[in-house]
Amino acid sequence: MTTDVAEVAVEEAAGNGFNIHPMDQFVVKPLFGHGDIGMFTITNVTLWMGITVLAIIVLLVLGTRGRAMVPSRSQSIAESIYVFVHKMLEDIAGKEGLKYFPYIFTLFIFILVANILGLIPGAFTTTSHIAVTAVMAMAVFLTVTLIGFYKNGIGFLGLFWISSAPLILRPILALIEIISYFVRPISHSIRLAGNMMAGHAVIKVFAGFAGALGVFSVFPIVAIMAVYGLEMLVVCIQAYVFAILTCVYLNDALHPGGH
Repeated sequence: MTTDVAEVAVEEAAGNGFNIHPMDQFVVKPLFGHGDIGMFTITNVTLWMGITVLAIIVLLVLGTRGRAMVPSRSQSIAESIYVFVHKMLEDIAGKEGLKYFPYIFTLFIFILVANILGLIPGAFTTTSHIAVTAVMAMAVFLTVTLIGFYKNGIGFLGLFWISSAPLILRPILALIEIISYFVRPISHSIRLAGNMMAGHAVIKVFAGFAGALGVFSVFPIVAIMAVYGLEMLVVCIQAYVFAILTCVYLNDALHPGGH
């Protein structure tokens, strides 16, 4: 879906003679050859998802292998992320939610590292594609729903029944809650992909102006630096938002009558 939009934008820009193509960085391309992309085609997305996994292994496995009392820089980063996610999950879902910590931590660290790597010039931001974020969001949706029914049985449906509301409003609110529940994976995935795409597109536009303005390129370069700094904050916030929403959904599954 995102690839099609990017390809159309590139073609329209080329047809208008506009030499700044901010969407071409999101086009999925095969690494070998120039044929059609199939289910098992190795693409630039495949490459950068693999690099993301390797970077995580380097940070969490190789970076902490010494387990020193006085931690190294990499060990300090890994431990800080671990403690941060652990506390976030405990605060939101309680002690009962900690058994799902490996899943929440995996989501957070993958999105965070993928987002950061996407800021490297020439890199591909895998989390800018709905195809990637939708899979993660749908996995969260199905996992939380299954946990809810496993832990509470039919009582999980109490999540949609607002007992504190007036009786006449409860059926209407229940319908709204059901619709809201099934919209979760859509909003969960689009939020991450949209923010990643928007920020990178803005940087590419300013970079195009910098290449076209000659001696006046200092102004778009300053703008690029400002947007780049903002984007560093955004990539971390988006990983946090995706993880914290997952914790909220998990808490709903564990305690459906909590509201």
